[in-house]
Amino acid sequence: MNRLGLTFFILVALLVAVGLIMVFNTTAAEALDRLQDRGTHYALIKQITYAGMGGIGAWGLWVLGYRTILNFSGFFLGFFTLLLILVFVPGIGQQINGAYRWLSLFGHSFQPSEFVKYLIPIYYIQAITSHQKPIKMKEFLVLLATLAVPMSLILIEPDNGTVAIIFSALVVLFILTRIRWVYWALPLMILMCSGAVVASRMPHVSDRIRIYLHPELDLRGKGHQPYQAKIATGSGGLTGRGLGESLQKLNYLPEARSDYIAAIFAEEFGFLGVIGLICIYMLLGFVGFMMAIRAPDREGVLLIAILTYLICFQAFLNLGVVSGLLPSKGTNLPFFSQGGSSLLANFMVVSIILNVAKSTVRRGNASIIQA
Repeated sequence: MNRLGLTFFILVALLVAVGLIMVFNTTAAEALDRLQDRGTHYALIKQITYAGMGGIGAWGLWVLGYRTILNFSGFFLGFFTLLLILVFVPGIGQQINGAYRWLSLFGHSFQPSEFVKYLIPIYYIQAITSHQKPIKMKEFLVLLATLAVPMSLILIEPDNGTVAIIFSALVVLFILTRIRWVYWALPLMILMCSGAVVASRMPHVSDRIRIYLHPELDLRGKGHQPYQAKIATGSGGLTGRGLGESLQKLNYLPEARSDYIAAIFAEEFGFLGVIGLICIYMLLGFVGFMMAIRAPDREGVLLIAILTYLICFQAFLNLGVVSGLLPSKGTNLPFFSQGGSSLLANFMVVSIILNVAKSTVRRGNASIIQA
């Protein structure tokens, strides 16, 4: 592993370590406050178990190599598309809060969309780079139709946030692979304008926008978590209350260990702690893109670039939601929040990135992207 790869690995390990501390810190407080039957170490052990499983999966992908993963990306995407269908099957799929996103396996929940989020861009890269000549419009539309199948299933679950993340990654890939703008930009603008007009006529959309702007108007409903997250973040001040001293984790902020764990972190470590956390993600992105520039081939450039983008974009979305700048999307903070499927998928992504980086070359690859 070269120096950049080692730096990337250390940053991920740091995020995982601090995340484990925060998961234990938050869930132990919830267990004590609610007098639950489960022990205070239950969530920590579960998260460590998923991290161990992720490590095994990451090792398996490392052995396969990124070129093999690209070649079999169609098979992997097809398999996980089948799993997306199974989430709707009674007895196999698990409904939580009105959404069908999980499979119940041996007493554990599993979310296929967390893996599809990365498999769709990987499959796109394989499809595009396998063409020796610039892709034609008909071929491009066939590719989009193929990718639309798993994306539609995720949308039906419903999981709008994940679909938006996947779509943003595809737009980035359209630009990196120099797809003609008339193939996608014009249809995208028409779709966005049409969607905005239709959404503006839906009462629940205007209600969500109103609650997003003023969460205090629905403190017993959808505005509760954003409002309590603001209280947690603001009460941390400059240096925070101190590790373990959060008040909002005592059943004031529901599901604090997952989507809103950064709010508890901000309350305990303050503004300076949050700045440090943001800097780690920014450095992770910088190192990732530096590895992409030095990748040995076009596939490697695109793989590292888009996977690094997805990690950093999800971090941006999560921190934006916690700070109140963005509406709630249910996006985990990568390597930090509690979430077994997310942790498994992210570990495997790191393995792919490092596998490409181990064979980097000391030259710029702008020509590779333009090819």
